[in-house]
Amino acid sequence: MTMQRILFGDNQFFGVNHMSEEKARAQLMRFESDQAIIDVLDIAYEAGIRVFMCTTHDRIAVICDHVRAHPTRYADFEFYPCMPYAHKYANAVTEHGMFEALKLFLPKEGAIGALMKSGVSVATKDMQGIARLLIDAEMKMFHGLRTPVIWLQNVVTDLLLGSGFNDAFRYFADHVKAKYGAEPGFITMNMPKLLDVLEAQGIENPIICANINKLGFRMCPGIAQYEALIATRRFRPVAMSVLASGAIPPREAIDYVCRQKNIKSIVFGASSRGNIQETKRLIDELSAAA
Repeated sequence: MTMQRILFGDNQFFGVNHMSEEKARAQLMRFESDQAIIDVLDIAYEAGIRVFMCTTHDRIAVICDHVRAHPTRYADFEFYPCMPYAHKYANAVTEHGMFEALKLFLPKEGAIGALMKSGVSVATKDMQGIARLLIDAEMKMFHGLRTPVIWLQNVVTDLLLGSGFNDAFRYFADHVKAKYGAEPGFITMNMPKLLDVLEAQGIENPIICANINKLGFRMCPGIAQYEALIATRRFRPVAMSVLASGAIPPREAIDYVCRQKNIKSIVFGASSRGNIQETKRLIDELSAAA
């Protein structure tokens, strides 16, 4: 599969800004309505961006409904879902407890029955079966839409890395390939460690998304390791936080990422027509020049 060069992210829609809480609050207020999100996605689409890399936030279901309702308008539009939306699960566990939270998110036609039919038993801790059901629950909002890459969010990726539950990466990869015909992607804050683990699990040429920027912002264990990895190892890196949350001027930031020649895609979020168009233009120009 050939990935799109430019991916449009959703942090700005849900008040995520790693450098400024004030900006995050302002963005959250601006996008209180679903139509405000749709309007910005339309600007990105008109600029030639065809991929929306999004969390499985409940409000994304409305965006999916909108795209399904206008198949001609969005004929070549793709979603790259990122799961799970961690806050949703954390809040449910806090409010209801682990077992009741599972029942909330598993198929409505009797969560416990679904577990049993799938050969899953909470008592025997069959996490592979539970994981499959949770993935399916997260993917329901995308039915009938194009989802060629499905991502495991960094909160879970890095938790699994830290706990050593490495088989879980294979469970995820196998299921999204078999059930959805999609490529598995993995978001992380530690690209070098993750690549070693994925290769040990037999996941060849994996898609890995991580912070990649000139300042080394949130790049663990460090920028030098990332540059060496990208230059010498076989995988498909995707760069996020390329502007280091606004700390690097756009041309300088994008030029650095484009000079890392093996980077396949760049994901960015923006909310104004000018910023979207200019970022798209810079990526196109500097990718061609690299």
